[in-house]
Amino acid sequence: MLFYAIQRIGLSILILITSMVMLFTALKLIPGDPATIMLGSRANAEMKARITEQLGLNDPVIVQLGTFFGRLLQGNLGTDLWSQRPVSQIVMENLPYTLTLIAAGLGWAMLIGIPLGCYSAVRRNSFVDRLTGIISVATISIPSFVVAIYAVLLFSIQLGWLPVLGAGDKGDWKDQAIHLLMPAFALGLGWVGYLSRIVRASMLEVMGENHIRTARAFGLTEFQIIKSYALRIAILPTITLLAVAVGGLLSSAVFVEAIFARPGIGKLIVDAASMRNFPVVQGGVLTTVFLFALTMPLADLLVACLDPRVRATL
Repeated sequence: MLFYAIQRIGLSILILITSMVMLFTALKLIPGDPATIMLGSRANAEMKARITEQLGLNDPVIVQLGTFFGRLLQGNLGTDLWSQRPVSQIVMENLPYTLTLIAAGLGWAMLIGIPLGCYSAVRRNSFVDRLTGIISVATISIPSFVVAIYAVLLFSIQLGWLPVLGAGDKGDWKDQAIHLLMPAFALGLGWVGYLSRIVRASMLEVMGENHIRTARAFGLTEFQIIKSYALRIAILPTITLLAVAVGGLLSSAVFVEAIFARPGIGKLIVDAASMRNFPVVQGGVLTTVFLFALTMPLADLLVACLDPRVRATL
């Protein structure tokens, strides 16, 4: 188990390093002078020289890469070009909004998707099962930004039920919850289908195993069998899917936060990219990569702890 944990953590570190190198290379491949791109029409020789010196663009590429990794190891993501504030501070101010949005979107998707998948497996080939399959495919196929746009048109413009912009007043949790409803709905809708399909497939596999037939032979009710024996095994593949969902939700949050003008890492990256504020873009992207690389080994270790069959293969 210890070797497995070291292996998974090492793989995550390798993913992080590869992502950092790719991000560094992508910024270097942008055509034109970075200082001129960042400053735009306001650029003059003095300002370009200052930005070039601040970013260390006069150094050789290998030195720049070493400096880049050295700063990251110290938790230094750079300095915002316009406010001169540490990028790490700006990221930490926006990160809670994105984490709250992801938790809310994934939370309501689990509350609907998991019971729906269980019911579809128990009532296999019924009308509800077929209807659930159609709805699942439909929700998976619709991008989150399309859901967000239609949610704004329906619930805000047509019906006037929900506010559109912002995250609500600080300190007023009710107002923040109301502002969270539509973004969380748009973000989590697609994952209702994913969760229901994976739970259904896993439940169908578990319901045919020997220990389930033994439980039926002992006279246990179907509800007891599902709750105590089937679901606790069928839910294990969902843990891995939830870790993958974090990565998908982080990418979708970019569009959702931009549409609803909601603060967060996604909106921070979009705004910084439009202003050519590359240190902030770099810091925001690295933060999302770190979150994804962190959730994957945690999910694998959790599955290994809960499933003796996985531990037996280690």
